[in-house]
Amino acid sequence: MSGTCQLLGKKMSFGKSVSHSHRRTSRTWKPNIQRKRYWLPSERRYVRLTLSTRAIKAIDRRGIESAVAQIRRNGGKV
Repeated sequence: MSGTCQLLGKKMSFGKSVSHSHRRTSRTWKPNIQRKRYWLPSERRYVRLTLSTRAIKAIDRRGIESAVAQIRRNGGKV
């Protein structure tokens, strides 16, 4: 579960790597996952979230309170 974004749900995706001779082999793409700590004023404590970089930008726009509310609505633990 550590390779999954808590806010957006991004996780590893799968596909094929194609060589010059068109030989196909399996490969994976991992999302850019970061662990980030935010101050949650309503609970007067820090929360540590596992987020993709796109989710970090979304939190900068929307705010940490609405992001934590959405994580809890989706059944995530904060």
